[in-house]
Amino acid sequence: MAEREEDAEEAWLQLRPVEPLPSQCCGSGCSPCVFDLYHRDLARWETARASNDRSLLSGKQSQNCPSKLNPENFVAFRISAVNKLTNDTYCVRFALPGNSQLSLRPGQHLVLRGIVEDLEIQRAYTPISPANAEGYFEVLIKCYQMGLMSQYIKSWRAGDTAFWRGPFGDFFYKPNQYGELLMLAAGTGLAPMVPILQSITDNADDETFVTLVCCFKTFDSIYLKTFLQEQARFWNVRIFFVLSQENSLEQLPWSYREKTHFGRLGLDLMEELVACCRRKPFALVCGSPEFTEDMVKCLLCAGLAKDSYFLF
Repeated sequence: MAEREEDAEEAWLQLRPVEPLPSQCCGSGCSPCVFDLYHRDLARWETARASNDRSLLSGKQSQNCPSKLNPENFVAFRISAVNKLTNDTYCVRFALPGNSQLSLRPGQHLVLRGIVEDLEIQRAYTPISPANAEGYFEVLIKCYQMGLMSQYIKSWRAGDTAFWRGPFGDFFYKPNQYGELLMLAAGTGLAPMVPILQSITDNADDETFVTLVCCFKTFDSIYLKTFLQEQARFWNVRIFFVLSQENSLEQLPWSYREKTHFGRLGLDLMEELVACCRRKPFALVCGSPEFTEDMVKCLLCAGLAKDSYFLF
């Protein structure tokens, strides 16, 4: 009898959810987080064990074959193209079945799961493809020399499979919701701005003004130049560049000289940008933690209220 009880106890322990490693949290504040899912499954397991009823575990869904994109389970998507934009940045296209859509709102993000050296890691990325894109979605990804996820991404080839869950994100853009959007983006922080901007210019009834400020190190490191040039032709869109490691306008194409500033985006330029907005601006900020912190200080000093900006 004792052996049977031990066997039963061992069987229950094998069913106990495994607590995630810190590397499995992408750190972007997703809800549900991987730890939220763990605590949910642990509570379900404890209830089932106390009742000695395994059927109570049936609500736990498998992560291997979910039917569609959702926040709790990872879904496999085939990589159809990997395009290198700069020496460390890629635009990766993923295939969707038939003419289906990813059904993300502009600015929402997904969480990618990777396995490197038997360690599971998760990171958040924002698709840059239009919200109504059919049959595919695209993600802008910067790789870092010592990054674990970067090692995984650099191994990608067309035909490979990657696993995503989502969508996540608390900013839901509505046409004509704001008089003017002041978008402040550093590097790949440009990603959430792209679908929002495109949703505005694709909608003839949306009269929102947009001032997009793109911060990069050099002219060559600017992503999506063709897309940005096309967007700047719209009557309600202005695009500026701030280059921290350039110092000569003569090295830039003529079309960039009037809209490019050198150095870093600081208070003086921020005050100038806010002052020249055509309507009361609502700011969107995305970049490194240091960039985001600096931008908040500059926005507040430039006269924006605490409820007049959103941080991705």
